[in-house]
Amino acid sequence: MRFRVLGPVSLSPRTPSAAKPRALLATLLVQAGEVVPVHSLIDELWGTEPPRTATTTLQVYVSQLRKVLADGGSPAPAGELLTRAPGYLLAVPEREFDLPCFEQLRAQGRTAYQEGDFDGASRLLREALALWTGPALSGIPHGVRLESAAIRLDELRMEVLEQRIVADLRLGRHQELAGELLALANEYPLRESLHGHLMVALYRTGRGSDALRVYGRLRHSLVEELGVEPGPGLSRLHERVLRRDPSLDWQPPRGTRDTGRVDTGRGTGAPVHPGTPRRAAGTAGGPRPLPGPPPALPSAPPGFVGRHEELGYGERALRGSAGKPPARVLAVSGPAGVGKTALALQLAHRTADLFPDGGLLIGLRGPQGRPLSASQAGAALLRRLTDDVSDAPLTDPEELTDRLRRALGGRRMLLILDDAASEQQIRPLLRAFAEGTVILTGRRRAAALDGAEHLGLDAVRPQEAVELLLAAGGERMAQDPVAAAEIARLCACFPLALRVAAAALTARPHTTPAALAGRLRDERTRLGVLREGDLDLRSSLLTGYQEAGPALRRAFRLLSLAPAADFTGWTVAALLGTGPAEAEETAEELVRAQLLEARTDGQSVRYGFHSLLRVLATELREAEPDAARTRRDAVERLGRACVALARHADGRLTPGRDWRSHPLDAAPGSDAAAIVGASPLGWFREEATGLVETVRQTHAAGLWSLVWQLAGSAAGYFHARAAWEEWEETHRLALDAARRAGSVEAEAVVQYSLGDLAWQRRQADRALRHHTAAQHAFELVRDRTGVARCRIGAADVLLGQGLPEPAARRYGRALAMCSAEGDLRGEVAALNGLALVNLRRGRPEVAMRHLEQCRRAAERLGDRRWTEYVRRTAARLAPDSSRRPSPLAHAVEVRPGMWLIGTAGSALTPAGAA
Repeated sequence: MRFRVLGPVSLSPRTPSAAKPRALLATLLVQAGEVVPVHSLIDELWGTEPPRTATTTLQVYVSQLRKVLADGGSPAPAGELLTRAPGYLLAVPEREFDLPCFEQLRAQGRTAYQEGDFDGASRLLREALALWTGPALSGIPHGVRLESAAIRLDELRMEVLEQRIVADLRLGRHQELAGELLALANEYPLRESLHGHLMVALYRTGRGSDALRVYGRLRHSLVEELGVEPGPGLSRLHERVLRRDPSLDWQPPRGTRDTGRVDTGRGTGAPVHPGTPRRAAGTAGGPRPLPGPPPALPSAPPGFVGRHEELGYGERALRGSAGKPPARVLAVSGPAGVGKTALALQLAHRTADLFPDGGLLIGLRGPQGRPLSASQAGAALLRRLTDDVSDAPLTDPEELTDRLRRALGGRRMLLILDDAASEQQIRPLLRAFAEGTVILTGRRRAAALDGAEHLGLDAVRPQEAVELLLAAGGERMAQDPVAAAEIARLCACFPLALRVAAAALTARPHTTPAALAGRLRDERTRLGVLREGDLDLRSSLLTGYQEAGPALRRAFRLLSLAPAADFTGWTVAALLGTGPAEAEETAEELVRAQLLEARTDGQSVRYGFHSLLRVLATELREAEPDAARTRRDAVERLGRACVALARHADGRLTPGRDWRSHPLDAAPGSDAAAIVGASPLGWFREEATGLVETVRQTHAAGLWSLVWQLAGSAAGYFHARAAWEEWEETHRLALDAARRAGSVEAEAVVQYSLGDLAWQRRQADRALRHHTAAQHAFELVRDRTGVARCRIGAADVLLGQGLPEPAARRYGRALAMCSAEGDLRGEVAALNGLALVNLRRGRPEVAMRHLEQCRRAAERLGDRRWTEYVRRTAARLAPDSSRRPSPLAHAVEVRPGMWLIGTAGSALTPAGAA
């Protein structure tokens, strides 16, 4: 590997020696193949206060880096650093860069796991992990982007490690895993998933009691450190170990394939038996069946790839499996263009031995895509089965059923009813074909059909998508697998989109797959690119939308403004301006129409768009006559709902943190307590991405007060989860909004929060500047509580810099002000600070008195984290403590999760948040 970021950043054979050129290299590498704007590079190298010569210096670094790349000691340059407006693009060969090699092995390993090849998955994932040589992007200074990238990459490494562990568990390697997992659990003492794998491995090696002790230690750590219980998944595993649940025992993977999913009971893979014979019925008095060979289905579509799991399930349903008779109706549902008809034909040809009398495919829509009536569909079927050439539909349902029954009677055949619109449309046909087998396709799930087996289709798997492109796109696609993978991703692995993309490439011999991928990158024009001849993705996606009523179409358009990839009912209610019950019904109707997806973890339901449908919904929304006003009104409703809910959750998570009062109505009919539930931290964790995006949306819409209120309400969560990047971004937007609105009070609150953030990030000078600016603004608006909070923040910084005396003066003044204003949270922080000061002065008894006062105030406040923190601190200082000395003998915890590390007699330096 010439380029490495999975460990110390390096470029072989010669890595730049200076820190900033190495940081420039790292920033360009983590965004290799993309244009990185100049201003982003300057921010990364110099932060928010770059020197005046930053642009010139950056150009010097770029020139130096180009020279290093050109002098790589190889006939071919190691990479190419290109100037592309508005910045620079680093192009490197993927085979010589550890990150894309890691991602490719990761993807291959996941695919192997999904296909049941656990041994292959374990091997591929081990190869991926072997590329790591240390913590990601180490050995260089980190700005905001590199810090975020390092966290993301390290988390990816843990994801791959855990996937490999799961594969090894599936292979029965629990004995070998136990030691490795014990070491990992010690290294990551609060990572629940690792402890769960360790419990399984120990249980399977006959060490059930040790597995229970692992759970007990983890639970104790979580309660002590974070004040939370283990998650529901781990708690259920603990219960299963207690009752010695047989399902925990290792079972060898069945056969040669195993998806790694929980068994759904849809068949066991046991030997199948043939279809049961049908009773013969006379045909006298009705239309005569056509002479000659049995009716034939269309040929299976050429180039069909993938869908192995779905085909297996469908074939088991049609043939029957052990203890389960063959299905009479297999209902295949999914959005337009997902490949329902192709899959039905594949199934029909794979099971042709069951149907000696052949099969028929009947389309249930007319030339303009309108659904046929039941009588029209019946007449079409009669014409295919008999010598009746009349075009007139039968208006009497009973007569239609009787004639179809006589025409079909006794035949062991398969009937494919394609593109059904509703159960009402097909019931007469099913009654007439009571002894036959039917494959039904349609966008809506035919849930009202009794006894039907259901098979839902969505996008194909990534590897299958690439295979489809390679099969349909010819030699040029096969020659550029990297571009093929990108095209598959941009097409969201959607079968029709993939086929159109392949057709577009075939129709343009001069176009490369990479060029096609470039045209697809722009969401605004993607649907226009995916049109070739009579293949038109937009028209296909529009069919479901056009069949919906006006209210449903409006909901489809507005929900494209949802701020996250998946969202809950309260987001739907806010964007649509309706009550929760109506919002839920609307969302469910969109799901039934295949215009929205419903996703569940077994406890809650979240909704989301297929990515191509979201592009369509955005396009339709922006085409509306009053699009800008509609968008602003919806974003305002969403922002108000987010503020109300975030404020409620923040009040539960960090009581008293927001001392101001700002009455604001939530979305119509919303109940903040019911929506947030018993776990405000859990609610924030699920909604954080959407809250950050809503801050961006409200800022773009000029809704200034909503920007700073929402950013402020989420700051407590950002603090608790060490989400520095999100904290920084939202509060930069909030500061801009406050200044644009001319609100001194809002600017004061945001400056105070930015000071707290700077201190968490170990930027003492910046923290003091923000706290000083905030205190001045609070004094202007006569907010004594705000002034006191700023003094506490500045005192924390001074104490961390080894200046306990000026810190003590600020803590003392702040305590008096907080007591006068009734600010319990401020009192807690000030008393805690005074305890730490006296600890530094060598007066532990005074520190203990302050801690006792602090504990009582925290209990009155109702803040469990602060109460537990004070209790732990007092226990460590107690003279009769039997605890062994900590390795961090000179460590001081300034507040829950914020530690200062120092040696005896030296100034304490901040070590970050837990």
